[in-house]
Amino acid sequence: MTSRTFALAAASGLVAALFGAAASAQEAATVAFLMPDQASTRYEEHDFPGFQKSMGELCPDCTVIYQNANGDVALQQQQFNSVIAQGAKIVVLDPVDSAAAASMVEIAHSQDVKVIAYDRPIPATPADYYVSFDNKGIGQAIAQSLVDHLKATGVPDGAGVLQINGSPTDAAAGLIRDGIDAALDASSYKTLAEFDTPDWAPPKAQEWAAGQITRFGDEIKGVVAANDGTAGGAIAAFKAAGVDPVPPVTGNDATIAALQLIISGDQYNTISKPSEIVAEAAAKVVVTFLKGETPEAKTTLYDTPAELFVPAVVTTENIKAEIFDKGIQTAAEVCTGEYAEGCAKLGIQ
Repeated sequence: MTSRTFALAAASGLVAALFGAAASAQEAATVAFLMPDQASTRYEEHDFPGFQKSMGELCPDCTVIYQNANGDVALQQQQFNSVIAQGAKIVVLDPVDSAAAASMVEIAHSQDVKVIAYDRPIPATPADYYVSFDNKGIGQAIAQSLVDHLKATGVPDGAGVLQINGSPTDAAAGLIRDGIDAALDASSYKTLAEFDTPDWAPPKAQEWAAGQITRFGDEIKGVVAANDGTAGGAIAAFKAAGVDPVPPVTGNDATIAALQLIISGDQYNTISKPSEIVAEAAAKVVVTFLKGETPEAKTTLYDTPAELFVPAVVTTENIKAEIFDKGIQTAAEVCTGEYAEGCAKLGIQ
């Protein structure tokens, strides 16, 4: 072997070694998954397990750090700082406060850390990517479903509904509200009163709904609630006031409690949006970034490349097909105790 050939071989070996080291560094990267609260059970039961499973399949040598801020903006900031200090190269962030999260994105970018906004967008400062269900579409779908139901059941034009929105610090809640507004404004029904629920807390939704029941009584022909937690709060308020039957109430998230309320006839609809779908998409974006590639933008929201999924509205008419036939939940999990009879009537076995 000539000296020149040897030098080229050595150089090639060095390049290969460097690429190999880079690949190993990517495979062994630390990734953080920061969720906003425990008011909804979805983060512990679906989002994180789904993300962890997908990361295990796509990047088995990656380390995933999970934190939940329990609705505390300051705690989430501490968690964010902590995972960056622990070497996280990418942070998947579902912010408690979408406005406050802008500074987190700036901090991350100053240290070459990428941020994937998850479920809730960060309008003020573009993240590197955004994955979510279409929140405005969700709001419009649940409200339109209620409007169609009111018409089909003969509720006259001009009748009133209540509107219970999500947290005022959550940009996704704002998008859901915009969708609800679009459907209600185009309908023949009027909004009697509207409420932004702090922290999405069901007890706060229940307290507000109780006051509106006292105020409006049987003028309330329906309730557009932005998620299943606030829907459950509203339903509890009607039951506590002795209202029977409860007027139709919308929801969103397809929690087990909401599915049971739909089966019993106390909640009109919810949205089936298996969080694992978004969690898997987030994991794919993470791994694409770790490879040094740019993930494809299916759309753009708030100047951020994004992928938005379209969910399905669930009522008694399609709950079997959308939830049980697709394996999202099982009869053993949902059709317990007092709900067994209702499941049997709907053919859910």
